[in-house]
Amino acid sequence: MFSRGSNSDPAIGLPKPPGAANGLPPTIPSAPVATNGRASPFGAASVIGQSVIGTDLTILGEKITIISQNRLQIDGDVRGDVTGKQVVIGEEGSIIGTVCAEQIEVRGGVRGAIKAQNVMLHPTSVVEGDIFHQTLSISEGAQFDGRVRRAKDISEITPNLDVNSYPVSSSQTG
Repeated sequence: MFSRGSNSDPAIGLPKPPGAANGLPPTIPSAPVATNGRASPFGAASVIGQSVIGTDLTILGEKITIISQNRLQIDGDVRGDVTGKQVVIGEEGSIIGTVCAEQIEVRGGVRGAIKAQNVMLHPTSVVEGDIFHQTLSISEGAQFDGRVRRAKDISEITPNLDVNSYPVSSSQTG
């Protein structure tokens, strides 16, 4: 089926796509449906469970809120609020704004409030702002300038993951 040759055209020997013979654009067949009873590895984002803001990405804006239903890894720069189930700020990541999640791990920088049930500041973290928590872990070497307060009521630090409850600005409605 495959052979080595000097011909550099990879399409030679392949069947022509439907419609190619009559000048119509080729059609793309639909993806095959799994018949083995297993779910596709490319499920919805809420099923897969992790989003990443990479080192090459900077998010800027007025009154921006990023919401993640699962784990959010931030290796880039965000100037806005971040809300999620679990937020991890990588060593190269930074947030200027409020971070609210069930669990927050800081390896990079945060300038703003942190609100979470479980907060972990790693040795490379730099935090300027207040921390509201149920449990707090600060590793030796972590830099922290702010106040710490244990939440009396869990609702104070519970992230709002309901996208529909946030106001829509007039610039987003068209």
